[in-house]
Amino acid sequence: MLLFPNAKINLGLHITAKRPDGYHDIETVFYPVPLCDALEAVKSETLSFSLSGLPLDATADDNLVMKAYRLMAARYDVEPLEIYLRKTIPSGAGLGGGSADAAFMLKLINELCSCGLSEMELETIAAEIGADCPFFIRNKPVVATGRGDVFEPVALSLKGYYLYIIKPPFTVSTREAYASVKPCKPSFSLASLTDIHIGEWRHCLVNDFEPSVFAKYPAIGEIKEQLYALGAEYAAMSGSGSSVFGVFKNTISSEIVFKHESTKFCIEIKS
Repeated sequence: MLLFPNAKINLGLHITAKRPDGYHDIETVFYPVPLCDALEAVKSETLSFSLSGLPLDATADDNLVMKAYRLMAARYDVEPLEIYLRKTIPSGAGLGGGSADAAFMLKLINELCSCGLSEMELETIAAEIGADCPFFIRNKPVVATGRGDVFEPVALSLKGYYLYIIKPPFTVSTREAYASVKPCKPSFSLASLTDIHIGEWRHCLVNDFEPSVFAKYPAIGEIKEQLYALGAEYAAMSGSGSSVFGVFKNTISSEIVFKHESTKFCIEIKS
């Protein structure tokens, strides 16, 4: 069975409060985008995991795909699987690639091994893996609050736009990014995003991580500035970085070299 776990971007990101459990409450819009890994699994006599494509720092046992497998195997009658993952989504980029892989692994096992779980039940298991992991179960635009695991569907579509994602040759520590942000109540509610034309987003949407991250990694801010200079309707860092995306009405030349670029993706949003 073959699935294609996709990335997400954050349209606005507010850090609203520090929680008693040490985590933070946030408000953001998760939007799925068709930049995909490939995840395949077949039933086997022994469990195995193979990785190709972009390299990862984690060992096979630490990969979130394997964590997803172990959570399902501990609860249900799940056969050993030969699992193959090809990475295209950069890690440490704020694109949710690892969480997507894990969520799609849960969905794959649920179907391949006939577990019969509902989407809500899969979301409950996904929440044990990571705060944004449950988003990829239904994989539709949502306003996310709480730790990023409380979802409200939002009727938002970027269909017909072009998305450019630029990943510089370094990552940003999520832990350090949170440590440098002072929570505050946002002046604009992301639930109102659909009432505003995309051309106005740059004036009301903020990513609270950007000021401190840009101060430490000026190259990320320079990429955002370049995207706007090239005509982006909206540009922002995704999550805590390090990737930056720009939303364009039309495609731009593939020959453009972005500052500090290590990876570049051009994606047409078709649905």
